[in-house]
Amino acid sequence: MQLGNRCLALVIFLFSLAAFSTVSAQIPPAHKPQPQRSSSTLEGQWRGSLQAGEAMLHLVLHVTKAEDGSLKATIDSLDQGVYGIEVTSFAQKDSILRFSVASVSASYEGKLAADQRGIEGDWMQGSVSLPLIFHRQAAGAGARKLSDAIASAEGVWQGALEGNGMRLRLQLHVSHDYRNQLVAALDSPDQGASGLPAVKVSQKDASFHFEIPMVSGVYDGTLNAARTAINGSWTQNGTERKLDFQRSDKLLELVRPQNPVKPYPYQEEEITFPNEKAKISLAGTFTLPRGQGPFPAAILLGGSGPNDRDESLAGHRPFLVLADHLTRKGIAVLRFDKRGNGKSTGDYANATMEDFTADAEAALAYLKTRKEIDPKKIGLIGHSEGGMIAPLIAAHSGNVAWIVLLAGPGLNGEDTLLLQSELILKTAGFGDAQIAVAREFNKQAYALVRQEKDSATLQVKLNDLVHSAAMSASLPPDALQSQVQLMASPWFRFFLDYDPVPALQKTLCPVLALNGEKDLQVSPKENLAKIQKALQDGGNKDFQTIELPGLNHLLQHAPAGLPNEYGEILETMAPEALNAVSDWVLKHTAH
Repeated sequence: MQLGNRCLALVIFLFSLAAFSTVSAQIPPAHKPQPQRSSSTLEGQWRGSLQAGEAMLHLVLHVTKAEDGSLKATIDSLDQGVYGIEVTSFAQKDSILRFSVASVSASYEGKLAADQRGIEGDWMQGSVSLPLIFHRQAAGAGARKLSDAIASAEGVWQGALEGNGMRLRLQLHVSHDYRNQLVAALDSPDQGASGLPAVKVSQKDASFHFEIPMVSGVYDGTLNAARTAINGSWTQNGTERKLDFQRSDKLLELVRPQNPVKPYPYQEEEITFPNEKAKISLAGTFTLPRGQGPFPAAILLGGSGPNDRDESLAGHRPFLVLADHLTRKGIAVLRFDKRGNGKSTGDYANATMEDFTADAEAALAYLKTRKEIDPKKIGLIGHSEGGMIAPLIAAHSGNVAWIVLLAGPGLNGEDTLLLQSELILKTAGFGDAQIAVAREFNKQAYALVRQEKDSATLQVKLNDLVHSAAMSASLPPDALQSQVQLMASPWFRFFLDYDPVPALQKTLCPVLALNGEKDLQVSPKENLAKIQKALQDGGNKDFQTIELPGLNHLLQHAPAGLPNEYGEILETMAPEALNAVSDWVLKHTAH
């Protein structure tokens, strides 16, 4: 659910409410079948339909012969928009076919019909067994060409739900199955969701209808005479909203009203600077107000994840917007790509927060060489993880004049993650029992991270834990492996036990800490209290903590604060957050 940015490593294994996703995910122990050499007639393409709760999942099995004569296969899940899923074992003995799909912890056993045109059997996932019949497709069948369509609604369509400062782009895929029945899937690119399976897909004359049980959504629309548009309404949880689709393969344009448009009323320069100890080059953008310097300056430090200089995520570029705002106010800004990302060199995969701190110190050293900058008025603005790096530098350097913490944690890593998980699940409507199970699972996973020092072995143990806890159906295979790899990374090992309090206690320069009221990733109540106490205990005489009403982790105005809302929201950063930062910085750099 994390939109391409760790943002403090959202390690939450959600329980999907869809019937197909809630099946227990443990395959009964079985021996690995030996490659089957055969002149089998199984080669080719097979289509089947799996009734999973209210949803009908349409699968395509591709069987080919390897160079050694053994059979191999992949599976497509058309409704979910997932193609080429690896079949990890595949064997045929006489008329009996068996295969398994390890990535979703599923297996299949079926019998080839005497006419070799069908396979009748059962799909097994955990304790659930569902009937699944495959039908052979003729060579070349299944190609998605408009000329093969049986209904004028078939094709790819683009639309957007809009209102209340939100815009959610949707992509609709409509085709038909081997029985000439319409099938459809809905993508929500701004939420990072794809292939939501539709049911009750129908077209009668110009009227078009489908339902998405997974989100309790119903759509009714009318095709125009040219068959280039569908005008209609989307009903979800009792609320009806206008939703029109246009026939197109190209996603609708992202709308981000706060992104600045060139020419800018200030200078912009592409720069590089070295981290000589790490032997890497960091690349960034330096923006400088017009007029006579020397100017105060800010270095922007991004949240967790492989961020570029703009901290791009969910279609937003928060640091582009923040840098533009500050520079227009007379504050120079340096923002840079994290090591190993964008135009910066270095090894991102094996870097920890200590490495990113060293990179930020290199940025500070670079700014001190610029004659346009007042070296006594250079500060750090850190978002999320960057809000932990800033105090680390300020605590040990006399070169930092001030720091601003945007959604910076005061809790240690594990407490941050556990609280984050609880708040997101609760806000998403999960019950106490489900939240307790997720918490216990996460704690077991964190214990493994601490116990097992070898990364490869840890990944094996984490995968075993996922399967034994029946969690493997909760996330798509790629997302699941991404989370496992993250938890086995040096970054995660360091972050899990990192406590920001000691560095905050040693930070004596002026500090502004801002959190949004609806921040579910770094909760303002617990974290601002920790930050305030640490600064007080350390004797800091100039600090301010502010909770901004209605804002989320990205400091956007948000309905609930859930991460899947980030991309829907048109606003990149709330004006009151931007002004709070610039007003405070200008006040502390005026003399």
